Amino acid sequence: MNELTTIWPLFGLTLTTPRLELRPIQDADIPAAVTAALSGIHEPGKAPFGNPWTELPGDELGANMARWYWRCRAGMTPESWTLLLGIWRNNEFIGCQDVEAKNFPSLRTVSTGSWLKKGAQGQGLGKEMRAAALSYSFDYLNAEMATSEAATWNKQSLGVSASLGYEPNGVYRDVWGTNVRNIQRVRLTPEAFIRPDWELKVEGHEAAAKFLGL
Repeated sequence: MNELTTIWPLFGLTLTTPRLELRPIQDADIPAAVTAALSGIHEPGKAPFGNPWTELPGDELGANMARWYWRCRAGMTPESWTLLLGIWRNNEFIGCQDVEAKNFPSLRTVSTGSWLKKGAQGQGLGKEMRAAALSYSFDYLNAEMATSEAATWNKQSLGVSASLGYEPNGVYRDVWGTNVRNIQRVRLTPEAFIRPDWELKVEGHEAAAKFLGL
């Protein structure tokens, strides 16, 4: 019988940092992801996301998260893909780190987004998981540019970006949920990346890269 990692090789990918393990979210992980999100991510009315999914009623949040995970998997191609990496600390699911690419063979650009439950914030874990995603993107996927964005009021996210070497890349206005926000874009090259003082451990990359056509 074929194993799931043979059918969907991305499920065999694991990134390990000193405190965290990042790996693609499987269906068995969804309940833990929903529990982490329901425990709280931000203050009410201060969703740091373009799509304020965290403000859905609790009885709708889980199904919405599951649909998003399944939609991203179903839409993956070598040209455009989204890696939804669950974040575990001491075997506890605490958040998610996304790595997305569009027309990757030509643009060699990734964009990142993330969330951490409130109980895991303020400990440098957001920076650690972003550094893991960047190290993997630059050193294994051979990305040439990484981008991100945050509302201008989100000093925590923009502070993480600055600490890793991102440079400002313009401000634009958009409607996030029901609010008009000023959004700061940032970008990073491998040369400007301020690397952590630890080395990322990667398992399952060759099969994942082949699956993505790299």
